[in-house]
Amino acid sequence: MVPASSQPRIHDLSHERALLQRGVRRIAGVDEAGRGAWAGPVTAAAVILPPTVYEDRRLLWGLTDSKQLSAAERRRWSARVRATAIAARVAYVSPRLIDRVGIAEASRLAMLRALDALPVAPDHVIVDAFPLPADCRYANAQDAIVRADATCLAVAAASVCAKVARDELMRRLCLQHPAYGFGRHKGYGTAAHREALAAEGPSPLHRASFRPVAECRRVAPAA
Repeated sequence: MVPASSQPRIHDLSHERALLQRGVRRIAGVDEAGRGAWAGPVTAAAVILPPTVYEDRRLLWGLTDSKQLSAAERRRWSARVRATAIAARVAYVSPRLIDRVGIAEASRLAMLRALDALPVAPDHVIVDAFPLPADCRYANAQDAIVRADATCLAVAAASVCAKVARDELMRRLCLQHPAYGFGRHKGYGTAAHREALAAEGPSPLHRASFRPVAECRRVAPAA
């Protein structure tokens, strides 16, 4: 059943259907979450949906880019995608590795990890905007499409799964570092997060290479 609060959001499915007509059966959508956060890992999901969802759009009617959905809608859609998908996997890249290789490379690495974790190999990969490395095993069977999360159903599914998985992880990590409010802002740059950084200094979860963290100096809280 489609979540009651979702309004129908239409993907034209033309790209996926064209791949199916070429004989491609296992289309993996890949997307990441947490690219711009100041703390926590960057997270990627890879999802292979069954061909039937492209033949009958009603099977996942209402699914779209995670940014267009409420938190409750994302959780419901993530559960439904996982129940419907041929395969779905999530992978993470830590803040320390982000600091070493940069966020762009870390995001690509997270997507490759998610793809490699799939129990069945995809025939073709669709990524949102940024192509996978030219030397990876998926390089010759990929399409990098701007705003793919809003136009390609498999990428929208991956977008939702990545966002939900990362949000849940940040809520758990908040229990280890309660002073920063990770459960509320998920590591993104809110005013409350900036104030916590100023008061507490960076935690082990913070990305030291990101300017707001690098510029942070521990200050004593006001009496």
